[in-house]
Amino acid sequence: MEPGRVDLLVVAITDLAEYLYWDVAAAVQARLGAHRAEAVLMGQACSAGVLAFDTVAGKFATHPDYRTAVIVAANRVCEPYWDRAGTGTSISSDGAAAAVLVRDHPDRRWLATEVISDGRYAGFMKMDVGGTARPFTAAEPDRPAVAGLADRLEEFFGGDGRAAYRFATTVQARNRTVLERACDRIGTTIDDVARVVYLNDNRATFAELAAELGIPLELTNQELALDHGHFGAADQIFCLERHLARGDLAAGDVVALMSTGSGMHWACSMLSI
Repeated sequence: MEPGRVDLLVVAITDLAEYLYWDVAAAVQARLGAHRAEAVLMGQACSAGVLAFDTVAGKFATHPDYRTAVIVAANRVCEPYWDRAGTGTSISSDGAAAAVLVRDHPDRRWLATEVISDGRYAGFMKMDVGGTARPFTAAEPDRPAVAGLADRLEEFFGGDGRAAYRFATTVQARNRTVLERACDRIGTTIDDVARVVYLNDNRATFAELAAELGIPLELTNQELALDHGHFGAADQIFCLERHLARGDLAAGDVVALMSTGSGMHWACSMLSI
């Protein structure tokens, strides 16, 4: 497909871009030579790649002349601020994945997207230095960084172990809620979902997710997650391609792409293979 045919380009990133005061989506549009395309940048952390499908669906609904869209989801860890092994709940990897979406395509169709946002936890992942409230300066005594998970839980919840536990259980409960809402929207149930593709987290998280959703662990992307690590917003597109290539999915299967992102956002996009 020639880049000139692209009507819409959506770029989803997880970490910081290579430069400040710079539009990543516009830069990718220029590098692809997709000069006709509207460029949209999404930054809802690890949820952005899942939510990008809904953004394309919305743009297709309001722009009848748009026929072809490209989603690019990418993650590049800024190592001075983020410890690949210690800051998150899984190993953070660098990588990217892309998908071409065509209006009225006969298969591998988007069906619905649901999202739950809860801004009460917006500060959980933040780095206190580097924004407009407290810009970087040469006089900083220490190198700024996002704190490790245990330290963030301690600080954000003020040492209240019960509140931290409620947060952890809320994360899983809302994963089920957002999936149920997506299933309701398309008139199906969790039992009818052939595979759940979640963000590439650790073994324990996948076990908790499968238990919460009431599905067998082998119907998740746990194996791929443990092999490759967490590509931020790119996890679901990356793993979906691997599942398709391995023959894990058949025509007509319903797949749930799910993610949890700092913000906090819980997202689910349903696809029909």
